[in-house]
Amino acid sequence: MRWKLGTAAYKRVPSRDAAMDPDLETPEKTPDGGGGGAGAGAGPSWRRSLPHVCVATVTSFLFGYHTGVVNEPLESISADLGFAGNTLAEGLVVSICLGGAFVGCLFSGSVADGIGRRRAFQLSTLPMIVGAALSALTNSLEGMLFGRLLVGAGMGLGPPVASLYITEVSPPSVRGMYGSFVQIATCLGILFSLLVGTPVKDIDRWWRVCFWVSAVPAVLQAIAMEFCVESPQWLYKCGRTNEAEMQFEKLLGPLHVKSAMAELSRSERGDDGESVKFSELFYGRHFNVVFIGTTLFALQQLSGINSVFYFSSTVFRSVGVPSSLANICMGIANLLGSIIAMLLMDKLGRKMLLVGSFFFMAFSMGLQAIGANRHLGSASVYLSVGGILLFVLAFSLGAGPVPGLLLPEIFPNKIRAPKLWLCVCQCIGVSTSSSVCYSCGFWSNLVHRFCTRCSRQRVW
Repeated sequence: MRWKLGTAAYKRVPSRDAAMDPDLETPEKTPDGGGGGAGAGAGPSWRRSLPHVCVATVTSFLFGYHTGVVNEPLESISADLGFAGNTLAEGLVVSICLGGAFVGCLFSGSVADGIGRRRAFQLSTLPMIVGAALSALTNSLEGMLFGRLLVGAGMGLGPPVASLYITEVSPPSVRGMYGSFVQIATCLGILFSLLVGTPVKDIDRWWRVCFWVSAVPAVLQAIAMEFCVESPQWLYKCGRTNEAEMQFEKLLGPLHVKSAMAELSRSERGDDGESVKFSELFYGRHFNVVFIGTTLFALQQLSGINSVFYFSSTVFRSVGVPSSLANICMGIANLLGSIIAMLLMDKLGRKMLLVGSFFFMAFSMGLQAIGANRHLGSASVYLSVGGILLFVLAFSLGAGPVPGLLLPEIFPNKIRAPKLWLCVCQCIGVSTSSSVCYSCGFWSNLVHRFCTRCSRQRVW
């Protein structure tokens, strides 16, 4: 993949055309095959930006970890804090972080544009560290809820900045693959939380350790960000051109600084003019991208993936499958799908992965519906569990990673400007997904919890 110059936003075109583009730097390839410096190849090397991308994805790892951290230990937490059997309280412990994430999403755009991407990452770690400590130390339901709310604020602030940062620091040839790192890191976080929570039934108060563990990567990310580059696009918009050139040199190599700065200059000139009014986002040329972004995030959350992860232990136990083993298998399915998506992202394209992902998600829902028929005997167990695993695998192939990667690519810089980037990418796109997750997901989680409790007591 490559940059197509002379457009208001980065456009993705097939890499096989790169050699025919006179605007693209193509220094002679040397034996080392690297990019930048003396050994520059046909394009910037992916190695230079990889460490910065990996540090940025720690925030997605933390998002995944906190998504699954209460899955296995929930019963132990409720017993120790004195609200065992209280369906409403259990649902709140699981879901209240989504309320904090909603608030964090609202401010992530303005924070990223105001203080820069690096400082935004560091700021997002603070509520995660404090919230995790409060959750680990508390002896009351109120303390647990407040800690989870703080953690949620960091969960909402960090991942949107990560998607933007990765898009801005990645070479075009690997931007799709690097964008998939966000989903892979989330999967690893979920899987790690399931593994950490495994001893909760054997070790008293182990759930406190589960919360303490999450503070470690948050602290490490805050420190590591001091050694990462700042977004050249953000520096250029702030008028710090020399610093932007220095960051491009670190990311792409000295031979590619000129072309990168030329593209950035063309992009900014193409976005000059009057500011876009909020009302203009609902009609005219900007409506299509706003509608696409909003719909993708809404469909992502309406798929029910959050409820699947939050209450998978309960579902598996209800059909007689050990929850710890089943959850680990689910985490592996999630990770496997994300890795496959990473490898196919720049080959098949975003649209193909999205269509295939939603198709197989619908198919897996059909399997689970058939499995609900208890007359099938043991086959219903295999259909139910297999349907959930296939659903998670299908979600991670496209519906999970593609929306967060696609939005920074399709939104022109003009509507990613200060305060409007917030309105479009966060308030409209992510706020839709988060509000759906918070309202629909929040109440559906409570209803699911209530129905599960009633089914155990044979109310129906």
